[in-house]
Amino acid sequence: MARTSPRDVCTLSLVCSLFRSAAEWDAVWEKFLPPDYRKILAAEDGGGGSKKEVYMRLCDYPVMIDGGNMSFWLHKPSGKKCYMLAARELSIIWGDTPRYWRWISVPDSRFAEVAELLSVCWLEVHGRINTSLLSTDTRYAAYLVYKSAPHTYGFEHHPAEVTVGLSGVESQTESQVKTVFLDPEACQRQRYEYEQTLPGRRRMGIFSHLRRLASRSNAAPPENGPSRRQDGWLEIELGEFYNGKGQEGELDMSMMEVRGGNWKGGLIIQGIEIRPEAS
Repeated sequence: MARTSPRDVCTLSLVCSLFRSAAEWDAVWEKFLPPDYRKILAAEDGGGGSKKEVYMRLCDYPVMIDGGNMSFWLHKPSGKKCYMLAARELSIIWGDTPRYWRWISVPDSRFAEVAELLSVCWLEVHGRINTSLLSTDTRYAAYLVYKSAPHTYGFEHHPAEVTVGLSGVESQTESQVKTVFLDPEACQRQRYEYEQTLPGRRRMGIFSHLRRLASRSNAAPPENGPSRRQDGWLEIELGEFYNGKGQEGELDMSMMEVRGGNWKGGLIIQGIEIRPEAS
């Protein structure tokens, strides 16, 4: 069992009483815990209980590390490491200028402070994490975690550019730079307008048009738009990265909107999350 995965162990425990008993052994769950889990849990005095209980606790309750500017947890199906960098841990252009950004506390953030964009024409956010902190032989995806304030503006027509790659490695070609819409409504509107240009599209009457708008409100988010998380925040994928064995360096994750030249504001950034890509 220890040579499989946490998901497989839970499945095998349903086979028979012998497997169910073995699925509770510390020797099994010790294999799924990272080697430094005791050090991670030391600050919170949460290392008690069986190894399975420790594993589940690390999956369900992120641990604050790095002075409260980073959170750590385990991906429950695989035991792979996950992190979120707080906004304070990011490099935000003009982030310390009160005219453009302000730092506030919100009750639904896991961090003490989040960054609220007041007004800028040059939006640029970078995050970095050492690949040695990540699980090896794992494909990760990075996500900007944010929300829109009621007065958000300037993102209706101009997409942002996002990239993920090893810092200092000249491998980020133009094709690896993705464009995304941070505004969910702008993304849906772009998809809708594109569909109207497809061959064979006929003019719609007013009632058909209203029905079409209603159906769009229930549609899944497009690939280049944000999705809503269970905690109520929005997330947009910045890119993917495969962390192989012996591959060390700093992973650079960025989001920029500098081409439009228009003023924009209203985003509230909680941080950047790095987690294994869903299989």
